Amino acid sequence: MLSRKGIIPEDFMPTRLAEDVSQPKFRAKQRKARFVAKNGTCNVAQTNIQEQGRFLQDVFTTLVDFKWLYTLIIFTMSYLCSWLLFGMIWWLIAFAHGDLDQNSDSFVPCVTSIHSFSSAFLFSIEVQVTIGFGGRMITEECPAAILCLIVQNIVGLVINAIMLGCIFMKTAQAHRRAETLIFSKHAVIAIRDSKLCFMLRVGDLRKSMIISATIKMQVVRKTTTLEGEVVPLNQIDIEMENPVGTNAVFLVSPLIISHVIDKKSPLYEISASDLHHEDLEVVVILEGVVETTGITTQARTSYLAEEILWGQRFVPVVSEEEGRYSVDYSKFGNTVKVATPSCSAKNLDQDGSLLKVKLHDSLTQKDFVRKRTNASIRFKQRLCQPVTIIKD
Repeated sequence: MLSRKGIIPEDFMPTRLAEDVSQPKFRAKQRKARFVAKNGTCNVAQTNIQEQGRFLQDVFTTLVDFKWLYTLIIFTMSYLCSWLLFGMIWWLIAFAHGDLDQNSDSFVPCVTSIHSFSSAFLFSIEVQVTIGFGGRMITEECPAAILCLIVQNIVGLVINAIMLGCIFMKTAQAHRRAETLIFSKHAVIAIRDSKLCFMLRVGDLRKSMIISATIKMQVVRKTTTLEGEVVPLNQIDIEMENPVGTNAVFLVSPLIISHVIDKKSPLYEISASDLHHEDLEVVVILEGVVETTGITTQARTSYLAEEILWGQRFVPVVSEEEGRYSVDYSKFGNTVKVATPSCSAKNLDQDGSLLKVKLHDSLTQKDFVRKRTNASIRFKQRLCQPVTIIKD
């Protein structure tokens, strides 16, 4: 883990490097397995698939999805099997033409210097990989040998195209770019612009940008329809508000993505006391085009109810230094407590005075602390002033 080595702070979660998630502060009950892990992998197992042959209809994608060990084994075996197959064919051509038993100088073989299966196998390798040591060569004596040479060259080109393309796609997979797209470890709920908002922070560690980046959020929870049908993983889209006004983000510096909890929000009736008893999961998906390769990439994470902090907001991480903006990633996931009503957004809409009273109390308390601090400073200054003694 890079965070253990001090390279990446532990205050935020890389989308694919954060396996050791700390234990949440609240555990009202034991929760089911999460739908999307913090590193972005989907916790879904495909079982009892009856039509396994469908995977063979898309062989290239199947090869790319294989693990590296299986891919390298297939890569090696494809070449070895083709060399052995055509080596056997070259040996059969030489055996049928009598090249193995003839020692006469006037005899013209199909392929020169083939005396056993070993020499036929070496000639097969030379033909397919175009080595051409010069000791063995085909003659115009046998049309079957010429046809075999053409077929082996075509087969070799096809194998090269498939296997090299598979290796390239595996090394350039889009999820590799998602390693440097990071999300905050926790999400927060607080008042923003006089509205109760659900917020999270997202950032990109690389200088190369993600073009046309879009963010989508869903609430995944178990629901029951009016007819009594139980939907174990009901995915509900939630609208977002971010600094650029649409779902597209300009991810040059870390951004705080917010969702206004209104009547259309699935979090509308949830209060601070109800939050950690809710069996819900907020899934966040960041998708865009990699600037350097043009490949579409996707980074995912999720937040359980106990990973959502009520009444807190993120601290600023961007500052202006020496004519340019600087980002301090050591504060990426840091939050501070702010005055936030503990009731739900529904109750706030029904009684808007709750928000005003809460904010007024907070401001009054801050003013009192500020005045008390200023008075203490003035008192200390008076103590430090020199005392003048007047003698008669």
